[in-house]
Amino acid sequence: MSTAPPSTQAGTSEVHTADRDTRVAMYRLLVELRYFEKRAYDLFLQNLVKGTSHLSLGQEAIAAAFGVAMRPGDHTFATYRGHAHTLARGVPMGPVLAELLGRENGLMAGKGGSMHLTSVEHGMMGSYAIIGAHLPIACGSAWSAQYRGTGQVSVAFFGDGTTNIGAFHEALNFAKIWDLPVVFVCENNLYMEYTAIKDVTAVEHPAADRAAAYGLEKIIVDGNDPDAMHAVATAALDRARAGAGPSLIEAKTYRHGGHSRADPGKYRPDAEVQEWLARDPLPMYRARLVADGVAEDELAAIEGATAQAVDEATEFAKAGATPGEDLLLKDVWSDGGWTWRN
Repeated sequence: MSTAPPSTQAGTSEVHTADRDTRVAMYRLLVELRYFEKRAYDLFLQNLVKGTSHLSLGQEAIAAAFGVAMRPGDHTFATYRGHAHTLARGVPMGPVLAELLGRENGLMAGKGGSMHLTSVEHGMMGSYAIIGAHLPIACGSAWSAQYRGTGQVSVAFFGDGTTNIGAFHEALNFAKIWDLPVVFVCENNLYMEYTAIKDVTAVEHPAADRAAAYGLEKIIVDGNDPDAMHAVATAALDRARAGAGPSLIEAKTYRHGGHSRADPGKYRPDAEVQEWLARDPLPMYRARLVADGVAEDELAAIEGATAQAVDEATEFAKAGATPGEDLLLKDVWSDGGWTWRN
């Protein structure tokens, strides 16, 4: 099984399905996701992030492409590596960063942390820590949209390791039987936690090679190429919205670091890491946009504004109070009460 990165070259001028404004919007999101994750990493090293965190450094093109392609009413379901997918749905950086720091001004009042980011108002329906647990739930969301005729699409993102979990197969089967408006996106970064997916899977493409078993098309895309990702995302979303049923996408990508902040990632061959770092989506896409006529000054302005926004989000997060005892059991019971139970 090959672990080599896709061959799309940086800076090449190609025919793109997206217009200029859409492509610049994707670059803006790429920059935001990258700068945010780097800041989260720095704050973790300062011992300010509560618990662990799972970063998407290197994988941002997938979230950016779908973030631009999805409609406001669509629903996102992600794994515990969900910072990028949360921000891509328009959730402000400040509350997300404050949540990582466990502060009251966090997205979930500091009670969820890095692994459980949720913002229903933005269509971010949760980051799930149990592998594969969100895939059947995404089917439920899609069934609700189908029943109500709202035109909404549910998109579930998951890692390659999820493809060996029963919920993956159950969700695909259910989605196809009911022709649900749901898109399943496997972010195949070649590794589960510390184990290479190729060492424990009988097929080369853990998601795409299983699509036929559920009557689905085999779709493999360069997950580090924003243009390719956007084209595939748009096609799958349009298909679902038109009532043509689900899609299963396998996006080939690579995480720059280990599985989590507790993992140095030393089990990965140095040559493999370097080969994939050369396919970093951010500088690659920047070079391509410049080659296609986007001014350097425009991209530099995006980068400068984003850096300032990340700094402001950091100050907002640090200024938040530590949650008090009054928040400890808030939202545990539907009626909000708890004292009488004692």
